[in-house]
Amino acid sequence: MFKHFTKHLKSVRYPKKQETWDVSGILGNERYNFDIRRLDEPQKFTTATKATKLVFDLPTKFVIVDSQELHAYIFKNKINYLILDDIVKELEWNIILDK
Repeated sequence: MFKHFTKHLKSVRYPKKQETWDVSGILGNERYNFDIRRLDEPQKFTTATKATKLVFDLPTKFVIVDSQELHAYIFKNKINYLILDDIVKELEWNIILDK
């Protein structure tokens, strides 16, 4: 899962100890910590992450959203589950990358 995503990053790093993010790397001109999630089965979603960006791993693409913006949206709208298409439309910061 990480291998396919990390090809989009420069200067890839992995956490040396247990962290709430999966991989760090440069996307564009900025370094981010990414939490990568697969959406092929329901998952509990926690907002307790140190990741700066959340990556949703879909069959043909990766959808990247800003974790702080997503968390604020979840709390403001009292969301219990995510519908990714709706989230992408509502959030200002998002990137979609083909696999």
